Amino acid sequence: MTQLIDLLEDVRACRLCESHLPLGPRPVVQAGQGARLLIVGQAPGTRVHETGTPWNDPSGDRLRDWLQVGRETFYDESQIAIIPMGLCYPGRGKGGDLPPRPECAPQWHGPLLAELPNLRLTLLVGRYAQRFYLAKPGKTLTDTVRHFARALDQGFFPLPHPSPRNRLWLQQRPWFEEEVVPELRKQVASALQKAADG
Repeated sequence: MTQLIDLLEDVRACRLCESHLPLGPRPVVQAGQGARLLIVGQAPGTRVHETGTPWNDPSGDRLRDWLQVGRETFYDESQIAIIPMGLCYPGRGKGGDLPPRPECAPQWHGPLLAELPNLRLTLLVGRYAQRFYLAKPGKTLTDTVRHFARALDQGFFPLPHPSPRNRLWLQQRPWFEEEVVPELRKQVASALQKAADG
């Protein structure tokens, strides 16, 4: 446990890409050694940057609804680890936030995962996480999410980003709410039940 605490201190002190960050570095990560569920998203938005709390925005509200998990459980590091692809707010581009900084995941994900031996399920939220973790992601995010069972065999569950910007994607794909979300809730509940059982 001491190794993880020390590692998290190093992560939160990271200044690797400071010169590229318009609001400065503020790595946002949550992890506890007993965590059974890992959420790998994209990068913090401005609200998360301000508060230092992951998924503390409308995207987080939708994600928690998909998972059928309350805030108390969601922010319990002994149950759920949250490690985005980019740990700091990357800034804004023409169509919204910029992609996650490419330095973060290669630098920190391996060491962090090595300190999380109890993980049972990893949620890959968005294409950046899916491309990094899946050996053979689908040609599109839609294909990867639609055929989530292929990734589930490897302990991964691919998801679209729950951003309000993706409202149209969700409206055009009713199968996501009808087929994917129920299985997601089942898998998350199973992983967290294992955590509760010890």
